[in-house]
Amino acid sequence: MTSVFEVLAEPRRRRILELVRGGERSVGELARALAASQPAVSKHLRVLREAGLVEVRVAEQRRLYRLRAEPLRELEQWLAPYRALWEENPDLPARHPAAPDAPCAADVPAAPG
Repeated sequence: MTSVFEVLAEPRRRRILELVRGGERSVGELARALAASQPAVSKHLRVLREAGLVEVRVAEQRRLYRLRAEPLRELEQWLAPYRALWEENPDLPARHPAAPDAPCAADVPAAPG
């Protein structure tokens, strides 16, 4: 089974979740909002559905997708210790190696040992 992390690594899938967070959306509505083809959006929806992040409801001839927040708990639980770290050290993002002037871990000499 694909993890929530793997599924959400794809930017369009994250965008789909943002769109369905506000309520049910059809494949056509999602395709227009993403400026993507319906088959491409359907593939992303299948992955999201298999991961349990969205559920589908048939209404007449339309398939309506909505968010299932329960699987996001896995992500929330994983992030909890990092959130505590950020709250304890508000300047931490400024020291993150991704910052342009921050040293990369490879640039920092190893501790003598």
